[in-house]
Amino acid sequence: MATYKSDFLNHLNDRGFIAQCSDFDALDESLSNGVVTGYIGFDCTAPSLHAGSLVQIMMLRALQKAGHRPLVVLGGGTTRIGDPSFRDSARPLLDDAAIARNKEGIKKVFSKFLSFDDGPTGAIMVDNREWLDDLQYVDFLRDVGRHFSVNRMLSFDSVKTRLEREQNLSFLEFNYMIIQAYDFAELARRYDCTLQMGGSDQWGNIVNGIDLGRRMDDAALVGLTSPLLTTASGAKMGKTADGAVWLNEDMLSAYDYWQYWRNCEDADIGKLLRLFTDLPLDEIARLEALDGAELNDAKKVLATEATAMAHGREAAEAAEETARKTFEEGVAASDLPSVDIAADQWAEGLGVLTALVEAGLSKSTGEARRLVQGGGVRINDEAVSDWRATLSDADLKDGAAKLSAGKKRHVLIRKG
Repeated sequence: MATYKSDFLNHLNDRGFIAQCSDFDALDESLSNGVVTGYIGFDCTAPSLHAGSLVQIMMLRALQKAGHRPLVVLGGGTTRIGDPSFRDSARPLLDDAAIARNKEGIKKVFSKFLSFDDGPTGAIMVDNREWLDDLQYVDFLRDVGRHFSVNRMLSFDSVKTRLEREQNLSFLEFNYMIIQAYDFAELARRYDCTLQMGGSDQWGNIVNGIDLGRRMDDAALVGLTSPLLTTASGAKMGKTADGAVWLNEDMLSAYDYWQYWRNCEDADIGKLLRLFTDLPLDEIARLEALDGAELNDAKKVLATEATAMAHGREAAEAAEETARKTFEEGVAASDLPSVDIAADQWAEGLGVLTALVEAGLSKSTGEARRLVQGGGVRINDEAVSDWRATLSDADLKDGAAKLSAGKKRHVLIRKG
């Protein structure tokens, strides 16, 4: 295994964060000789980031903990175009109001992971719209566009994939890689930012930025990427059958976030502990060596540590206690996600299928019916065998009924 002079690269290397680097020696040298400013960009395509962005957030966090300065770039400008990288079709274009709302939601995530202060390593957050909106297009084409070879751009995997599938790649999207490259050059000028990080799917865009900085300003810039994270079974991280695993609590409760990590695949425990917790490597080695029923203890540690990182220690421990009560004691813990259902529906007899849909445990009554017929539904821990079953006031205990779909999804339903 490679070793480096800098704490930052050794940390990333030991924990599995590194895929590619444009110049390991130059980066290691600069990290060892002073404070390095490094950035990662996040487009504002949703009101929150999800767990698929955690690798990049943790890289910025590691950079700061190693004594360097993280720079968060929110893509208020680039979101207006949409990153085409490895997508089958163009992203829907968002209006300015939607982008602004999304940006405000995304901002909330970073204060949990980074320290924003005026010190030499204090994190900085900027919006690339600050400089992109002021560009004069003809001047931009003349000063920046001339440094790009269309032949080379067509050779990037992200572009080739779309073209080989005979799927449309708009001129607007084609410009995205030029604008992202310009971001790197502009950040080098404004903040002495010499490092760009990102997922390995961004490698072509990052290399473009390195090349542009050299051509325009003779700047020595470096790129570093992380592997694209998938589960042991090949699924993409940050997604579940129920949707994205959001990092903002107003979009996903701390309890549900805890459950996401608790339900990870056995083969992923060590990898996820290294990437998403601060636990020492020897403790991680001990936990991933557990087997049988003891493996569940390692998953609980992962869930609590990962949740503490995103939502705070108190919320993480409360989620763990709620899960313990729910699964080990079989009681309807008050901290479970809850939903109010209109009183008139209860009066008429609340159908279990309707309740499953209202609680977000099924997407449709058809899916709910199949779930009941498959033996996967319980009310107050009692199995439901008839899809025509109804709930009434008699099912409310302390004002709520516990509705379960499978072994791991539970919601308290209340009379609204």
